[in-house]
Amino acid sequence: MLTLQVQGLPPGQHGAHVHMTGKCDAPKFESAGGHWNPADAQHGLDAPAGQHAGDMPNLVVDDNGRGTLEYELKGATFAGLMDDDGSAMVVHASADDQKTDPSGNSGDRIACGIFKSG
Repeated sequence: MLTLQVQGLPPGQHGAHVHMTGKCDAPKFESAGGHWNPADAQHGLDAPAGQHAGDMPNLVVDDNGRGTLEYELKGATFAGLMDDDGSAMVVHASADDQKTDPSGNSGDRIACGIFKSG
């Protein structure tokens, strides 16, 4: 179960995904790599053959720039999230359409955070 709480983001819906590397080098956060996808599945919660382990519903940010999303990652383990290179939570500029590879047409990466234990 993952809970994401954000503040200071633009209002609206935003794609939110777990990415495979625990790095968040600004400004584009490309160092986080692609979506966490250990089963080599298609992207999106609506993918007929199953989703990436890091796929999540859209994050809804209110007019005050705050949003919360709670979701149980499908096929995920804590050990997988915390492997040798870690993983990252990435928020995108636009909503995820939940079907288009590789990221649901969700646009640029606008926020990034690294998973840490303890």
